[in-house]
Amino acid sequence: MRPGMAGARKLGLGLGLALLAMAAPARAAHDEKDIPYWGSLRTDTANLRVGPGEDYRISWIYHRAHLPLKVLRAMEGWRLVEDPDGARGWVLAKFVSRERHGLVTGREPAEMREAPDGATRLLWRLAPGVLVKLDECADSWCRVELNGRTGFVREAALWGVAALK
Repeated sequence: MRPGMAGARKLGLGLGLALLAMAAPARAAHDEKDIPYWGSLRTDTANLRVGPGEDYRISWIYHRAHLPLKVLRAMEGWRLVEDPDGARGWVLAKFVSRERHGLVTGREPAEMREAPDGATRLLWRLAPGVLVKLDECADSWCRVELNGRTGFVREAALWGVAALK
């Protein structure tokens, strides 16, 4: 190795680590700036706690991946969330995904249509409680996916799609 190359490599490594360290707080600030936002549970099981730490009491245990959540606040690796029943509590950030899902609400099945129009072909009737992956919503309709099938559901029939702020 030529003289001075070791120093250049150390300098490059040091600069790389410094940039990485600066990016982490920037990402955390970005997350906090985007709140509130819609997210969903990343795993099949997650604890809802009364405070942002593992020493706080567990108030609920979720057993449903992709359950939509309204993220209200971020604090040191924790997210204050609200679930479809209105319960609020803290969940570890690693269990919350920014992937959007919707929950069919109401007492009657929601109609999944071929296009965003109530007159188009009916594809499926989705029972209350069914989870769908959300694509985009416009003009009171949301494009959704369920088990590889796509279609449109009225926005009013889904929890997890309303405008936030």
